[in-house]
Amino acid sequence: MSTTTARKLFGTDGIRAVAGKTPLDANTIFACGLALGHSLRKLATEPKVILGRDTRESGPWIAATLAAGLREAGARVESAGVITTPAVAFLAQKHGFQAGVVISASHNPWADNGIKLFGSDGFKLADAVELAMEDEILHHASTAIAPDPATLIPVADNPTFQADYIQFLIDCVPGLSLAGLRIVADCANGAAAAVAPELFRRLGDQITLLNIEPDGRNINLNCGALHPAIVASEVMARGAELGLTFDGDADRCMLAGAKNNVINGDAILLMVARDLKARGLLTGDLVVATTMSNMGLEAALKRSGIRMLRASVGDRYVLEQMQKHDAALGGEQSGHILLPHLATTGDGLLTALVVLDLIARTGKSIDELTADLRVYPQVIVNVKVREKKPLESIPAVAAAIRAAEDDLKDTGRVVIRYSGTEALARVMIEAESEEAMRLHADAIADAIRTELGV
Repeated sequence: MSTTTARKLFGTDGIRAVAGKTPLDANTIFACGLALGHSLRKLATEPKVILGRDTRESGPWIAATLAAGLREAGARVESAGVITTPAVAFLAQKHGFQAGVVISASHNPWADNGIKLFGSDGFKLADAVELAMEDEILHHASTAIAPDPATLIPVADNPTFQADYIQFLIDCVPGLSLAGLRIVADCANGAAAAVAPELFRRLGDQITLLNIEPDGRNINLNCGALHPAIVASEVMARGAELGLTFDGDADRCMLAGAKNNVINGDAILLMVARDLKARGLLTGDLVVATTMSNMGLEAALKRSGIRMLRASVGDRYVLEQMQKHDAALGGEQSGHILLPHLATTGDGLLTALVVLDLIARTGKSIDELTADLRVYPQVIVNVKVREKKPLESIPAVAAAIRAAEDDLKDTGRVVIRYSGTEALARVMIEAESEEAMRLHADAIADAIRTELGV
């Protein structure tokens, strides 16, 4: 299993930080362009790189600075403009780019941003490749002088790339018509806002779209997949049948039913797994989820004759296990769904279309398709930390974790981990008893807060 222990810059999903501050200061961004360009020169004399970004106000200057470094290293740069993360992965593969780069911090607040890298095959760059680039990036960041972002000419956006991506999505669900289906979609004032209006217009219906007016600072702000209750309440208020909600870069999707209920990635995995199995497409009758997926999902899949493997949190680690076991479906509770027969990375819009296609083919509502999923009580407590010290080395924290594990045994699960993208410790407790769940979650969180809290 891959690990992030030795990483200095790259987390589980690229480089991510407050825009303008290390490691997303102009020098480091420029150095990243230099290092990526030099790496790609081993593959082509004049490598081509495609850029995409979400709607954060820092996106244009970061893209221009990165492009300056790439050009300095001998690469040619094109831009798809504001577009989803999975769109860049698709475009890199389709159009023969040696790499795709996304300027996005996904679900993070607007002040953050990030750099995600994809290879020519449309997959995220391997850990080993990113790690090999880190020393060069850090060297150039301390020696090279980046141009002032204010003096750089923005990379011209090519609108044909967005049209290509929309056509790809439509081709994934041939014959799908949304006529008569009342849907509410929350685009999080993010990248989906640039794609969803035309996509759903092409599918032949007027869907109610929320949060499609980004201003550079309202991405994910009380909307989108981080706040799925928003679209759930809108579905109920408008008498709709289904809600869709995306995160800032639209690589994940959450759903809502007609009864003000949120439907997360676990439920999506259950629906899609059963459908793929029924059509003979679920290789090995296997689904790869993560340590965060609910015990109820595992039980429901088992009733349908489907095995579930757990990977570490992070879609790159889910994909590793999928490739190892030749699995046709994997994903995360947060709504990252991987369908390798259709796409190389998680795609929120594609996930939404796959679910809509399933509803259209079966004639069943989203609530009917997930009716037998019994969700065990689960809580996730996020604790802000000043450093990511190994938790097992802190006696008070280790003792609280052991107490929870001993008490819950076969009636629950304890998963404690650091976020790969933020300065947070995540405490997840799952148990048959809600009282025991909250007792142990609070005890562990309090111990971490006392020892490491900011």
